[in-house]
Amino acid sequence: MATFNIYLNFPGNTQEAFDFYKSVLGGEFLTVMRFRDAPDTDKIPPALLDKIIHIALPVGKGNMLMGTDAAEGMGPKFTVGNNVHITVGPDSEEEARRLFDGLSAGGEVATPLNIAFWGGLFGAFTDKFGINWMFNYDPRQQQQ
Repeated sequence: MATFNIYLNFPGNTQEAFDFYKSVLGGEFLTVMRFRDAPDTDKIPPALLDKIIHIALPVGKGNMLMGTDAAEGMGPKFTVGNNVHITVGPDSEEEARRLFDGLSAGGEVATPLNIAFWGGLFGAFTDKFGINWMFNYDPRQQQQ
């Protein structure tokens, strides 16, 4: 069955927030990617290049706390309330599509399931109850 984790959006202070969480919860960051690590950096405003595009901190028993700097003009506008997502890591592409299609029914798809620049099958939506979801299936992670 898929894994379910928490994804947080911040208004530019993700590094500070995650340094704080790490100081309290312990552990080491599994991933730290900055906007400068993404393709097409020429399209990213210079002030954003050192901001966080993705960070992951393992917490608890197999859970992951993840986050990003919600940069203006690069996705939904940051608003307290829209800054928390349930993230789903399906075990297969079939499971990704079945759960994505089922949970997004009647909601609003922001990003259809598609191959992202990091190689994963990614999609995002707000369900009919106003809950934000993100899916990422990466077959390379299944081989580990």
